[in-house]
Amino acid sequence: MNLTVEQIAEEALSLPSEARALLADRLAESLDPLEDGHTRKLWADEALRRRDDVRNGSVQAIPGDEALSRIRRLFSR
Repeated sequence: MNLTVEQIAEEALSLPSEARALLADRLAESLDPLEDGHTRKLWADEALRRRDDVRNGSVQAIPGDEALSRIRRLFSR
């Protein structure tokens, strides 16, 4: 079965948002596998920096439910 890019895109867009996000991640990772390790290290470094910011008190954490509520209110306007 040979599908065109347009047909694949149409099918992908009909997926639930979580499945589309997973597909987008997998496609993005496939673009340049040599960069994948570098990108993962950058994200790991960022995660550690954010963790340290919370631990040393320079950033105050917000409970996940509260953060999602704030975002939902922003986008419901």
